[in-house]
Formats: sequence, structure tokens, C-alpha cells
Amino acid sequence: MKLTRIRNENHSVLNTDTFDKRRFKEIYKMSQGLQKLSLDGELPTIEPLLGDIWASLYKMKPELSEGKIPDDLQVNKSFMEKIMNDESFENYRNFTRLDDLSSAIGTVKFGEKTNKWLIKQKEQDEDLRKQMQEIQAMQRQLQKQEQQNGAGNGSEKLQEDLKEAMSDLGDQLQQTLQNNSHSFSQAMAQAMQETKQTKDSLKSLLGGTGAGSGDAELKKVPLRDQISLAEKIASNKQMKEIADWAGRFKQIARKKQKSKHSDSMERSGVTLGNDIERLLPMELGLYTHPITRNDFLRRFVEGQTMMYEQKGQEVLGKGPIVLCLDQSGSMHKLDSQSKGFTLALMSIARKQRRDFCLILFSTRTQIFKYERGKIKSSDMINLAQTFLGRGTDFALPLNRAMAVINESRFKQADIIFVTDGEDRVKDSFLEAFNKKKRERESNVLSLVIGSSTKTVEQFSNKVVYIKNFDDAGSFTAFEI
Repeated sequence: MKLTRIRNENHSVLNTDTFDKRRFKEIYKMSQGLQKLSLDGELPTIEPLLGDIWASLYKMKPELSEGKIPDDLQVNKSFMEKIMNDESFENYRNFTRLDDLSSAIGTVKFGEKTNKWLIKQKEQDEDLRKQMQEIQAMQRQLQKQEQQNGAGNGSEKLQEDLKEAMSDLGDQLQQTLQNNSHSFSQAMAQAMQETKQTKDSLKSLLGGTGAGSGDAELKKVPLRDQISLAEKIASNKQMKEIADWAGRFKQIARKKQKSKHSDSMERSGVTLGNDIERLLPMELGLYTHPITRNDFLRRFVEGQTMMYEQKGQEVLGKGPIVLCLDQSGSMHKLDSQSKGFTLALMSIARKQRRDFCLILFSTRTQIFKYERGKIKSSDMINLAQTFLGRGTDFALPLNRAMAVINESRFKQADIIFVTDGEDRVKDSFLEAFNKKKRERESNVLSLVIGSSTKTVEQFSNKVVYIKNFDDAGSFTAFEI
């Protein structure tokens, strides 16, 4: 049976106002991490404590209340004094102040570390353990009386005894915090480090291939989804690994795309048109000069301004992308890498507004389609938790890929086929597949991980042998 929590909504130990209390309630409803702490935390006053931790991280000028602190919140006062008097606290606030996401993540992390620290102190201090056991016994008795007499109708004497016990616990914890100041400060420093790491991982996961795009993409996601995804990253090791790989691969993809763009311009010469991103520097100079600006604007509207021509001799085009990703049992060791690689490809598709289809395969398939490469937070969580296992069947995903390409929006799609296995494919299948591929003007780039390339060469336009996804050869896919 869960103990009744003390939810003193009218009081906190800080200078919180109506807005602060209302905003924390909204954040609390969005955060499973906060709700779990409220249920499982050691302190009866854990919920108002979380509210005060949040306010201390979020508010412009949080201060301890100058008014009388209720007896049952003396415990919270002891913790908040220690947190806010820490010499590093203002540095923490530079990261969380007026930042909904950072302050929400930070509250969960500070709450978790405070709870763990308290459990450890209780194990080492017999008096503290007895005090907390007595409080829990009072709570159980009070809860029983309220169940019998109705909510709020427990014994007044028992309620007063509980408040007095909480006040005594506050005094005891104040002494414990003084005696173990270093360990608590270390716990809070670790909480802030994990908060920053979680937000960085979230930006890596959501960001595109543009420099600094993580913050911009983050703002497009509803706060509830930001918090949900951040808590998944914080609690799920693989989600963090996927985010870290995605961040690395997106940086590489950005460099590959930038290099390709430059090379294309150098090869192709000059033409006339009005694509502002390809205008010659000379034309931009004419626009900035007041005497020549009107003439530039007239020629720009008529499509007669000089710009770089782009007719790069690339193997792959600019159509939709279909990624066939091997998820047979042997690929499990590269699962986080492969999903980070997939998210980097999707970020290219999103930036270039290209449709993206992911076909996971083993001896079965799962297909996911993303219009213009846009992936929702729930899709990311689903992708991270999906792994097929079993053996390898090449014909199955290739058939699925061709079926997708037959759809109008996936016409002329580029297929990227990734496998670490080997499979036999019938000649009749190869003949039919290659014919359809030519008819649909599609190309296949195959990345083969530590295995024979013999079979994939029969249906691919280009084959690259790689050791893993972090091999430079795999980055060829980012040039599409």
C-alpha cells in the first residue's frame, strides 16, 4: 500500500508565486519521471520538494521564503538551503534558468540523486532510519483513520504528532547534510552533468545536418514530447547510444553534403536562373549596391541572373530514399550504430524534403514511411525498441523496396541496402528486379559489413565493403 504523501500546495520553502505553482503542475503532468519520484520517494514531502527544486532551477531570482516555514516542510527547507547555498548552484542555473526542458530534466535528476543520497544516509545512520520508520508508521495509521472516517478526517493529534516528527527530521537532516556536505554536493554535480548530457543527446537525436540545428529542431517539438524523449534517453542506455551515434553521423553527413555541393559547383560552370542559393558572388554584389539593385531585381525576376550550374555526375539522384537495413541476429552488436546511421540519413531527407522509407529485414520485414524524412518522437522510441533477429533473406526486402518504389511519391527512389550477411538469390529474381530497377530509374548502393559482396554485386549499382557503420566507406551513403 502506497503511503499518503504530504501535498502542501499552499506552501513551499521558496518565494514561489501562483504562476510558479501552476507551471510546475503542468510540468509534473508531462513528466513520468516526476510522477514516479512522487510515488516512490523516501520523503513524505517529496512532491512539494520537487516543486521547490524546479522553481530553484527555473525562476529568475529564487530565494528561500522569509515567512514561517510549516513544521512539515522543515525537511524540504534543509535540502533547499543546501542545494541553493552550494557554490556551483549559480553555474547550474545558467543552464536551466527560464528553460522549460532543462529545468524539468534537472528536477528529475536532482530529485533522483537526493533520494538515493537519503537512502544511503539512512543505511549508515540508525537514528535517522528509526526516525523515518516512525514517520512512515504514523502515516500508515493516519491513512487508515482517513479511510475509515473520510479524507481529511484523521486524528488531529496524530496529524500534529506527524508534523512535529517531520520538524525533528528536518533538524536531523540539517545536521546530516552538514556532516556529509561533500557527498551531497557531489550528487548534485552529477545530477547537473547528467542533465546536460541528456539535453545534448536529445539535440543530437532531433537535430538535422545543419550546424546548430539541434536547438531549432527542439523548439518545433511539443514540450510534452521533449520531456518524454529526454526521460527515455536518461533511463535507456541504448537510446543514449543511438543519440550519440546519430550526432556523430549527422556531423559527417553535413561535411559530405557540403563537400559534394562545392565539388558540383566547380565541375558544372555557370548558367542563368534565379536560385538564390546558387547565385554568383558578383550578382550578390550588384544587389547590395543601390545603383545596380533595380537592374539585378529585374533580371532575377526574369530568371536572367548568373548562377552556378549543378549537373554533378553522381551515381545516385535526388529522389526519395529507401533504406533496407539488415536486422538479422548477427547485426545486434551494431544495432545502436545502425539506428544512429539511419537517423542521419533521415535528417538529409528532411533537409532536402525527400520522402524516406525504412525497411528493416531478416527473414521478415517491417516497413516505416516518413514523409520528407520527418520522424516524430514516438517514432524514434519505437525505432529504438525494434529489432527483428532471425536469419537473412535478401529477396524479401528488395521486393518490398520495389513495391514501395511503384508508389507515385517514391518514383526514382535511391535504394541503400545494408547487410552483414550472405544469401543466395535466384537468377529469375535478379533478372526481374534489375529490369524493374532500370524501368523505375532507381539505383542501389550496397554497404556490406564484413561479408562477401558476391551476391549484392548482382543487384547493386555500387558496392562498398565496410567494417562497421563508423567506417569511412559507409559515409558514401551521405553523399546521396
